[in-house]
Amino acid sequence: MRLTLFQPEIPQNTGTLIRLGACLNVPIDLIEPCGFVLTDKGLKRAGMDYIDLAVLNRYISWKDFMDNRPLGRLIFLTPESPTPYHLFSFNHNDTLLLGSESTGIPQELYSNMDATVSIPMVPERRSLNVAIAAAMVLGEALKQTNLFPRTL
Repeated sequence: MRLTLFQPEIPQNTGTLIRLGACLNVPIDLIEPCGFVLTDKGLKRAGMDYIDLAVLNRYISWKDFMDNRPLGRLIFLTPESPTPYHLFSFNHNDTLLLGSESTGIPQELYSNMDATVSIPMVPERRSLNVAIAAAMVLGEALKQTNLFPRTL
């Protein structure tokens, strides 16, 4: 299981997701370009000392990611998906893809997806914060695949 961020724009969200990955032993992939410098103060503040504990892979482009990504399904989190995440059957080697905060992913990349999932919300609402959405879906995926870190 892994989280992939496509051209993230907000360093605080990226830092939060890197921290989430470090705490749950989930690798994080960053597909550049990012909307900030990776040494940005906001990224460091959000990720704190967890950035050094995370497995972080950087890809210079979508092509670089697709040419080098680990095997497994590519699951895109999008409000437009008809499939609620809690009704989807996750696999242990799925990659959960998050689009950039303002634009998601380009429509032409949808053909690379093995599946899409959404979070059911009140109809008048547009979307959740990307880090909150990722945490919700990742939690369900880890629960289904029994991949939560052992604490006892």
